[in-house]
Amino acid sequence: MLYYAMKIIANNKKAYHDYYIEDTFEAGIELEGWEVKTARAAEVSLLESFVIIKDGSAYIKNAHFAPYKDGRVEEQNLRRDRRLLLHAAQIEKLSRGIKIKGYTVVTTKLYFNKSGLLKAEIALAKGKHNYDKKEVLKQKDIARDTERQLKKT
Repeated sequence: MLYYAMKIIANNKKAYHDYYIEDTFEAGIELEGWEVKTARAAEVSLLESFVIIKDGSAYIKNAHFAPYKDGRVEEQNLRRDRRLLLHAAQIEKLSRGIKIKGYTVVTTKLYFNKSGLLKAEIALAKGKHNYDKKEVLKQKDIARDTERQLKKT
């Protein structure tokens, strides 16, 4: 068996800006062959993706996999719902979290783990207000300025 270092394919930085990340889960993804080849080429976008719970299963919606150039493009659905492979207890925890007002489940990262399997990191998150986002940016600016002052002395 070949072992690889963890290779990050797509990172959703906007999720960390727009949400307070409460709890994260690692999930496998049910993909078609051309989607895995696109992921190996790192041509995946998670910017507008989120997770829904339907019929006792979790699905990623709006994850964009670029068309595979050597495949039949007309058979490739770029934004189809992709099933996540999670334990029943994890799905139940996510569905309980979604029912609370202001909470959602977002996709934060897509990566190949050490054994070469494609995994998704999903997170139960609470939405931030605009004033919360401004406060976080203000805190980062203050931290950066104090770091600069410490380097000068």
